[in-house]
Amino acid sequence: MSDTWYEDETGPMVRPYTVTRGRTRPAAEHSFDLMSRISATAADGTESRLDHARSSLLELVRRAPRPVAEIAADADLPLTVVRVLLADLAEAGLITVSAPAVRTGLEDPDLLRDIVHALRRL
Repeated sequence: MSDTWYEDETGPMVRPYTVTRGRTRPAAEHSFDLMSRISATAADGTESRLDHARSSLLELVRRAPRPVAEIAADADLPLTVVRVLLADLAEAGLITVSAPAVRTGLEDPDLLRDIVHALRRL
């Protein structure tokens, strides 16, 4: 019998409030919509001073720009934690945030009614 604990079995060993230094919300000037697109800026050497959680998020964003919701899913972290960490990265100038694309025509009542009817048929 092995006494080894694995993170998948025990859950994360560091609690989210520890990773965010007790903060539950990003700074007021940084608000992230679920679909806000996050992109990495050019490396300037400051990322070497980041802790593991922040550098991991930055690495995810460097692979490809992605929405906040996808980053949280890929990082396997709660959304509130990801928002706080992304605010830290934005504050350091390591990421840029783009507003989600606004699609027109989705407020058409006939289109929404057709979607509801199609879903009910399923």
